[in-house]
Amino acid sequence: MKRAIISCLLFFGMHAALMSAGKNLSPVDYVNPFIGTTNFGTTNPGAVCPNGMMSVVPFNVMGSADNKYDKDARWWSTPYEYHNCYFTGYSHVNLSGVGCPELGSLLLMPTTGVLSVDYKEYGSRYKDEQASPGYYTNFLTRYNVKTEVTATPRTGVTRFTFPAGQSHVLLNLGEGLTNESGAVLRQVNDCEFEGMKLLGTFCYNPQAVFPVYFVMRVNKRPVTSGYWKKQRLMTGVEGEWDPDNGRYKLYTRYRKEIAGDDIGAYLTFNTEEGEQIEVQMGVSFVSMENARLNLEVEQKGKDFSRILAESRQRWNDDLSRILVEGGTETQKSVFYTALYHLLIHPNILQDVNGQYPAMESDKILTTKGDRYTVFSLWDTYRNVHQLLTLVYPERQLQMVRTMLDMYREHGWLPKWELYGRETLTMEGDPSIPVIVDTWLKGLRDFDVELAYEAMRKGATLPGSENLLRPDNDDYLSLGYVPLRAQYDNSVSHALEYYIADNALSRLAAALGKKDDARLFYNRSLGYKHYYSKEFGTFRPILPNGEFYSPFNPMQGENFEPSPGFHEGNSWNYTFYVPHDVKGLARLMGGKKPFIDKLQRVFDDGLYDPANEPDIAYAHLFSYFKGEEWRTQRELHRLLQKFFKNTPDGIPGNDDTGTMSAWAVFNMMGFYPDCPGEPAYTLSTPIFDKVTIRLDQKYWGNDKLVIETERPSVESLYIREMELGGRKFSRYRIAHEELVHGGTLKFILR
Repeated sequence: MKRAIISCLLFFGMHAALMSAGKNLSPVDYVNPFIGTTNFGTTNPGAVCPNGMMSVVPFNVMGSADNKYDKDARWWSTPYEYHNCYFTGYSHVNLSGVGCPELGSLLLMPTTGVLSVDYKEYGSRYKDEQASPGYYTNFLTRYNVKTEVTATPRTGVTRFTFPAGQSHVLLNLGEGLTNESGAVLRQVNDCEFEGMKLLGTFCYNPQAVFPVYFVMRVNKRPVTSGYWKKQRLMTGVEGEWDPDNGRYKLYTRYRKEIAGDDIGAYLTFNTEEGEQIEVQMGVSFVSMENARLNLEVEQKGKDFSRILAESRQRWNDDLSRILVEGGTETQKSVFYTALYHLLIHPNILQDVNGQYPAMESDKILTTKGDRYTVFSLWDTYRNVHQLLTLVYPERQLQMVRTMLDMYREHGWLPKWELYGRETLTMEGDPSIPVIVDTWLKGLRDFDVELAYEAMRKGATLPGSENLLRPDNDDYLSLGYVPLRAQYDNSVSHALEYYIADNALSRLAAALGKKDDARLFYNRSLGYKHYYSKEFGTFRPILPNGEFYSPFNPMQGENFEPSPGFHEGNSWNYTFYVPHDVKGLARLMGGKKPFIDKLQRVFDDGLYDPANEPDIAYAHLFSYFKGEEWRTQRELHRLLQKFFKNTPDGIPGNDDTGTMSAWAVFNMMGFYPDCPGEPAYTLSTPIFDKVTIRLDQKYWGNDKLVIETERPSVESLYIREMELGGRKFSRYRIAHEELVHGGTLKFILR
C-alpha cells in the first residue's frame, strides 16, 4: 500500500505540474491513463493505439501475499489494479473497462539472477510507474530493471534496461485472465518463438473459445533458451513438476516444440550495466504467419522511440477532433482521458492483409475495410456509437458494416461479440438502436434493407429459434416477459426489447413500412404492464398475470440478486423508458408526481451511476417545460462527484467506454438520452468553448462550435441559447440541426 500511495502522489503531482506549467499542451498531454484503474473502473494504463488490436498492459493481479487481495488472477476482470504492487509481466491483447475476466495473456517478464519460472516466485514490486497514450514504464525494484512498452495497431514492443549479470526474459502462456490455459509454443531460431494460446469463455460462456496466434522476437541472441511446463498435480502423478527441488521442469533448446497447459519459454542473456533488450510481439487471430506479417509490416525499420512517437501522434490526431477551451486543467484531463478510453474499443480484428476469422466459424475471410470486434453493445448502444457517429463517422460506418457482415456469416446481429464469438452476455437486442441511430442521422452507406431484415428477424422469430430474444414467445403473446424463474431478469429483458422495438419502428416508418412501424411502436409501449401503483415502480409479473410478491423495490441495490432485474433494482429501471417519457409521466399521475419521484432518485441516493439503465435519468427533467434547471443541476453534481482525475475517477466499470462517453457528451453540453432517436438533450457545458471537427463528407459542415457565456465560474443555469446566431428555445435538438447549426451558444445566469 505504501508503494501505491507514494506512486500515486508522485505521478499525480507530476501530472498536475505538467498541466500547470504548460501553456500550449496538446490534447494527448491531458490524458491520464491511471483514471479508472481502481474502484472497479477496470481500465488500465497500458500501451495501445486508437481502436488497436494490440495492447500491452502491466499485469499485477496474480495471486500473491504482496497483493491487496491474494486471489487467482481469474477473479479479476482487469490485468491491472492501481493499488496492487506485485508485477508478473506484461500481458498482450487486453480488454478495457469490462466486468468479466478475459484475455490478458502472453505474459512477458524480465528477471535477473537465478532462473525461476514460477510467477509466485519471480514477481517483483515496482516504482516510478508512468503512463501516457501509447506508453507505460515502471522500475522493478527486485531486479533493478527498467521496463517500457509501446504499441502499433497489431504489435507491441517492450524495452528492458538490465543491470550487469545474468538476465532473463520469460514468456508465460499459462497464466492470465482467461479461463483457458492451453497453448502451443515453438522455437523458430535463437531469437524467435511462435505459437498459439487459447482464450475464451468470457463471462463463463463455455462456447466462446478462440485462439490468438503470436510471434515473439528479441533483438539479442540469448546464451541459452528453452521451455517449461507445469502439469497440475493429480493423485499419484508428478507430471512435469520436479519434486526434488520444487521447481518446474525445464526443457533446453533441443526441444523444438511444446504444447499443453501452463507452458512457457525462457531466454537467458549476459548483460552489461544499462544494456537494453527489446522484445517484439506480433499477434493475429488468423494464423502464426499473419502474426509474423503484422510484425514485419508494422515494425520493420523502426525502433522503440519511433513506434512510440507514431502511437502518440495517432492519439493526438484522434483526440484533436474535439478541442476545448476554458474550464480547469483537471476538467480537461478528465475530458480527454474519457475520450481516450472511448477510443479503445471496438478494436480492429483484421490483419494487415485484411484477413480475419469469420463470425462463429472456422472460415478465414478477407475485408477491404476495417473489421471490428469487442461489441459490448448492451453498454455502448446508449452513447458510445452516438459519439462515434458524430465525431468519427468513418469508423462508425465501418462498425455497422461489420455488424451486417456478422449477420451474413452467422445469421444474427451481434449482442456481445468477442473476437468472432457470440458470448450472449447481458440483455436485449442492442444492435437495433445502434444501426437505426446511425442511419437516421445520415450515415447511410450500408445495405439498409439487409439491416432491416436482420433486425426484423430478431424482433419477430419465436423464442425457441431466437438467439437474441430467447423469451420472445411470452413477449409477443403477452406484451411483456413474465417472471418464470426467481432471478431470470425478465423485466430488464422486456425494457430492452421495448427500446429496440421503438427504434425499429422509427426505421420502418422512414423506409415506408407503415404496418411494421405501427406494430413495433405499439409493442414498445408494453412497459406499462410492469407499472405497480402500489409501489410506484416497475414490478415483475408472474405467469398468471399477477404481480410478484413479496416485492421490495430496493432489492438489488447492492448487486445482490433481484427478481426480474439485472445488476440493479426496480428504482434503477423504473424511469428507463426513454422513448416515451411523457407517457410514463402520465402513468405516474402527471408531470408533478413524475418530477417529484425522479428528484427523489437523486435526493435519496437511489441513482446508481455505474448501472447503465439509469445513466440518462438526469436528462429526463428537460422533457418538461420549467424543469430543465434540474437537469443542469444534477449533471453538474454528478460530474463533480463521480468523474475525477484520480485512479477512482470513474464510477464503476467503464464498460468499454460507456461511462466515459457519458462524461464527454455532458461536459460538452448535450447528450443522446434516447437510443435510436436522432436527437440530444441540451445542458450546461463545462467549457467556455468546444470545437468539434466535423467530416464535411458526411455532415456538410467542417465544424461545430459550442460557446458558453458565463457571468462567473459559479454560473450554472442556462438563461438563453442561440443556434447559428438565432434564438433557440428548445432543450432538445435534432442531430441535423446540431451539425448544420455552425455555432451553438449558451448564455448562463
